[in-house]
Amino acid sequence: MYSSANESQLIEEHVGLVRRIGLQLVARLPANVELDDLLQAGMMGLLDAIRRYQPSDDARFETYASTRIRGAMLDELRSQDWLPRSVRSSARQIEAAIQQLQDRLLRQPSEAEIAQELDLSLDDYQALLASSHGMQVLHYEDFLRQNEGKAGSEAIPAVQSMRQQIHDDPIHQLLAQGLRELLVDAISELPERERLLLSLQFEEDLNQKEIGAVMGISEGRVSQLRSQAIARIRAYIAAQSWAVTAQDSSYHNLL
Repeated sequence: MYSSANESQLIEEHVGLVRRIGLQLVARLPANVELDDLLQAGMMGLLDAIRRYQPSDDARFETYASTRIRGAMLDELRSQDWLPRSVRSSARQIEAAIQQLQDRLLRQPSEAEIAQELDLSLDDYQALLASSHGMQVLHYEDFLRQNEGKAGSEAIPAVQSMRQQIHDDPIHQLLAQGLRELLVDAISELPERERLLLSLQFEEDLNQKEIGAVMGISEGRVSQLRSQAIARIRAYIAAQSWAVTAQDSSYHNLL
């Protein structure tokens, strides 16, 4: 545990990390999400990381703190119920249509096929994708909720155990492979264009405007394709009947 003087120094040194993570999150969320709310939650996550961190060769403080900061921000988002019901409903419709088409076609459906499945014109489907902007946070608890609904009260002890493990052992969540491996598989199944988009964002760290310039499309189209890619990933994971266990504690992944 650090002294008060060291705590203050670490806070000062990592304020920029909190802001960077906050900006990365808010760029992917609806306009009603306030950056200041995320930053305040992130600072609490940073302070928690400082007080819990045990120095070791295997875990750098910045890596440990990033996990705590991001987790605190996502907890704040969930507590605010920041996503309108209409957006959740639109996203679920898209995911369900993609999953049904994948089952029938045994391949990734095209945009036109998804639009037809939803009984929409292509323009209306793309507008629906645009309205789903914000349903792009893919995290472990999304699938907890699905399994709670399927398994009823029997799922609750496992959920509570997993959540306790999340807060007690954040290093373990970095090492857990279950959801991470499934995400890798899901991304590998994406159409080439959508894989490229995610690669530009996460491997090249490009923003939406830069991605649009590289791919020769508008920023709005980038947002549509990204929403579609996330819907495909969520549908893929749901189709695998991924089961939550207390040992498989990959807490959240932000896409």
